[in-house]
Amino acid sequence: MNELPEKSLRAAILRMEGTNNEAEAYRSFREVGIEPQYVHIWELEHKKTNLEDFNAVFIPGGFSAGDYVRAGAIFALRLQAAAGKSIRRLAEDGVPIIGPCNGFQILAESGIIGTSYGKKDVALDVNESGKFECRTIYVKYRGGNRMLSGIPVNTLFEAPVAHKEGRLKFLGGKTPAELGIENRVAFTYENPEGGEITYPWNPNGSVGNIAGITGEFENVIGLMPHPERIFYDYQVSPEGRASGMLPFGKLFFSSIRNYMSAR
Repeated sequence: MNELPEKSLRAAILRMEGTNNEAEAYRSFREVGIEPQYVHIWELEHKKTNLEDFNAVFIPGGFSAGDYVRAGAIFALRLQAAAGKSIRRLAEDGVPIIGPCNGFQILAESGIIGTSYGKKDVALDVNESGKFECRTIYVKYRGGNRMLSGIPVNTLFEAPVAHKEGRLKFLGGKTPAELGIENRVAFTYENPEGGEITYPWNPNGSVGNIAGITGEFENVIGLMPHPERIFYDYQVSPEGRASGMLPFGKLFFSSIRNYMSAR
């Protein structure tokens, strides 16, 4: 593992009953020299921990609160009640707020990643297949985000997905272009063979093949793929390694670290 910098950068990894991937996120942060700390929602509700003491906030995947009501809805409600003002200040201050999979659902449910902050007009609906989709897909970073500038633009990466409610929709059925936020599309699903991007390459039917977007503030990002699950070279497929493909997660977390260090 990389040694932590002299002035440690700290990342809060939020937890509650039903979240998972915390360990993968913890190790990924450690590997790039960021000091991670698990923070349970109970700690925020009882003022035991202050998110404003951290340099990044990571909301992991899983099935928080059993995904009752809707995926991420209960966690989102509790997070907003316990730390909504802090989250808002962190977002405005440029602090990375990252939510893969269930974390993306939580960001959408809470309005943190709406077309404007606090506006709940982004949703993650049930996959078009009606099934839980657990597979490796391919994504490309579309560019234009300072926090993600360490990721090569328009380069194909393998990335794992595991979700049943990942179909990105905007209220009113509008597209990002119609909403004027097309520049906030961070990642798209791709067909590795270069053809039409249909199922299973787009595993959920998201509008515009969008795999990840940023919020009103570019340091807030939600994505359905799991960068923390593909950090090491050996997690890339043999075919990917043979073609020189780099692990998406290592580039993702390294880019976040560089952004944090430069702030």
